[in-house]
Parts: sequence; C-alpha cells; structure tokens
Amino acid sequence: MFNAFRSTLTCGLLGLSTLVQAQPSEASRRDVADIYASLCANCHGAKMEGALGPSLIDDIWKSGADDEGIARSIREGQPASGMPAFSGALSSQDIRALVIYIREQGAQRRNAAASIAKPVADKAVRSELHAFKLETVTEGLDTPWSVAFLPDGRMLVTEKAGRLRLVEKGRLLPEPIAGTPGVWSRGQGGLLDVAVHPDYAKNGWIYLSYSDAGANGSAMTAIVRGKLRAGRFVEQQTLFRAPPEQYRTGNVHFGSRFVFDGKGHLFFSIGERGKKEDAQELSRPNGKVHRIHDDGRIPEDNPFAGREGAIASIWSYGNRNPQGLARHPVTGELWETEHGPRGGDELNRIEPGRNYGWPVITYGMNYDGTPMTDRTAQEGMQQPVLHWTPSIAVCAADFYTGSRFPQWKNDLFVGALAQQEVRRLRLEGGKVVHQEVLFKDVGRVRDVVSGPDGYLYVAFNGPDRIARLVPAPAIEPASGKAPGAKP
Repeated sequence: MFNAFRSTLTCGLLGLSTLVQAQPSEASRRDVADIYASLCANCHGAKMEGALGPSLIDDIWKSGADDEGIARSIREGQPASGMPAFSGALSSQDIRALVIYIREQGAQRRNAAASIAKPVADKAVRSELHAFKLETVTEGLDTPWSVAFLPDGRMLVTEKAGRLRLVEKGRLLPEPIAGTPGVWSRGQGGLLDVAVHPDYAKNGWIYLSYSDAGANGSAMTAIVRGKLRAGRFVEQQTLFRAPPEQYRTGNVHFGSRFVFDGKGHLFFSIGERGKKEDAQELSRPNGKVHRIHDDGRIPEDNPFAGREGAIASIWSYGNRNPQGLARHPVTGELWETEHGPRGGDELNRIEPGRNYGWPVITYGMNYDGTPMTDRTAQEGMQQPVLHWTPSIAVCAADFYTGSRFPQWKNDLFVGALAQQEVRRLRLEGGKVVHQEVLFKDVGRVRDVVSGPDGYLYVAFNGPDRIARLVPAPAIEPASGKAPGAKP
C-alpha cells in the first residue's frame, strides 16, 4: 500500500529527492518492473512483500483500495506517513501501469495460495453448487478451436490448421471433411469458429469463420456457409469477405465467434488484426462485432447501414480481439469476451452502434510492461461489465442451458487460455454478481459449449482433446465459497 506507510518511516523511494521533482522522460517506453525496482522496492520489498513499508500484495488497504485510490496515493503521496508524491517523476501513464503491476503481483500471490481443482480422470471435483467429473470425449485432434453439435448428436470440431472434423459417438473419424475453404494458418490464424444453423434440420447450413489469405502476406477473417454431404463441404457461399485492400499483414487477432439471435440474424466478431487504431475506424471491418442476415444480406436496421464510408455490417466497434460471443437464453442480450493487452481482458454486453473503447481506453498496458494509456474511461465509450486485470486470456463463452446441472442454469461459462481455467459467472441485472473458478491447469481452454445433452463441453489445447463435465452426485455440493472463487 503506497498509502499505508507507518508514521515513523520516511521512505525515500526514489533515493534522491531531486528525482521526485524531475519530469518523466519518454514515459511511454518505461518498463513498469524497472520503475518499481528503482522507486518502490526499497520500502515495499523486491516482491512487494513489505520491508520498511507495508506489503502491497496482502489486500489490506488503509486509504483507497480501488485503482483510482492506489493511483492517487502514488501521484499525491502520503506526506503524513513519509511517502513522497510521485507526480513529478511519473507520468499518468506510468502510474496507471504501476497500478496494473501491483494488481498482477497480488493476483499471482493469491492464485499460488488458492486451492483450485485440477481434475484427473474418474476423480470427482466439488464446486460451489455441483460436483462433477471431467470426462474425455475424444483425443487425436490437432489444436481444436471450436465445437458445434448436429441435431443427430454428432460433433463438428475445427482444427486451427484448416481441417473440419467429425466426431460420432465419441469416435473421431479418421478423415477430415473435404472441400472446406483454404485457410491462412499462421500464428493465430487458421480455421476458427463453426456453427450450425438453428434450423439445420430443415436447411442443413453450417457456418465457418477462417483467416483468408490476401496479397503480399496479408489476411483477414472471412465467413462462409455450406452443407455437409457424403463427407464433403458443398454448396459453399461466401457471406462476408473484406475488400482486398483492407486485408492486414501480421498473424494476430482474427477473432472470431458466431451467435444466432433466433430472428434470422448472425453475429460474428473480427479482431483488430494487431492494428489497434483500426478498431475505431468504421470504414474497416477489423476490431468489430458484425451483424448480417443468415444468408449474408445486410439488415436495414443495422446502426451504420446507409452511413457513407462505414461498413454496413458493423454492430459495435472498439473491440480488440473478441473470441467469445453468447446470447443470454432469457433476455436475448448479446455478451462478448475479448482479449485485452497485458491486463484488461473484458466481458461486454454488446449493444448496437456502441463504441467499446479500444485502444483509446483500456485497463491494460503493453506486453513489454510499458504504459499504453492512463485512460480507463471516456465519454461516449462503453465500460466493460467486468475486466480481468491481470489477464486470464479469456476466450470462448457460452450460457449453460441444460438440466444436468440445474443450479448452473443460465450462468455464463468462460474459458481462459493463459490461466487454463473455466469460470462460472452469475449475471443479475446486467452485472456479474459472482464468479467461480471451476478448475484450472489441465490445458488451455479454447472453447466452452453447453451441449444438447445437458453436459458442458470443453475444447482443450495442449493436450489437445474434447472433454465434458458430467455430474458426480455421490459428492455433496460445497457450502459457502469454494477455494479459488471470486466475489
């Protein structure tokens, strides 16, 4: 706690008082770890565990526990306790990065101390509301990205390298489905989402998103649909493809997820392709959530339809890399998860025409530890319903609609890549009122799907497999808050 110095201390965090008065130099390129080591470690310890001054990671704060309170203490100091003000030595961007760094270190310490389930085969796990086992459905996949179910119970799985696979009764068929579009499989690019039309039994449409190759090493997310016949993807139709001049080089941030709204519309997301400024440009498709009719036509009531220079399919903008889309089964609200930079992963309620801020506002910083911006809010830009700082690398999201876990009904489940977690979020009145980590450290979670059989399905990367959560009724549900749960 920068604001919790003992009254007898006169910590010279800078070492030299003249440095406190100095103006920051090239603040945008200052590594926050170096800032902490040079200005703060002497009093608060090299690992924030406390030294002359108190610990910064024990979550005990005397004056302002929120981000602004911590930033204010750094900026203005605590003169009565001997802590100098750092507004002359640190830019507002540096101070924001330092707050993120403190949050990161605190979370790492709490996670190390928490007892969170790591399921193994045939061993039941007790969560807050239900006991379950993590049961492997199929293996032998290569970086599975997305899972969708056909009405007859068969499972479609996309592999990032460009293959669409079919699983029948838990058996992965040896040959991929032929005739799918060629993909640009580099970095984060490849064959991405797969979705089955709500009226598949009548029309047979299957939807795919993928990274489409352009000229000179460029690529952009594209959307197609087709039908499955005799092991082939046939009658393929392109529903969305950006003009060639709008393709971007680089191999990051393609998005992409699908959701149908039950009214004949298809929503899909595209990441900003590593060109963060594009997310604010309505003339570019990347960094957006889009809405089209399920046959590719543009709805006339889209928020930017008819606006000169704007891409008519855009539904929302200012989205960094959205890899989760889900529609609330009761309210019909559209919810989105997106990767932040270092910190600032977001859960958003997506509304038409709204600007979600990236990169003008963010709760994160650059991956190299340098500041990005000090702004977390700005007029005309939406706040996330929830942000994860430090990042969990939030990916897919789905609402549970089955009956095998009745106390999970309509809760939102999200997967995390870096933290290898599945989290359960309870939503009430458009807010997250509770959050539980169900398990972690059994693989990077790429997709989470509420299956038609009432089980919750998970696609793991490393080791590559599809698994599902099945009830384990022999174990009584836990009472109170389970280890690893977050309010």
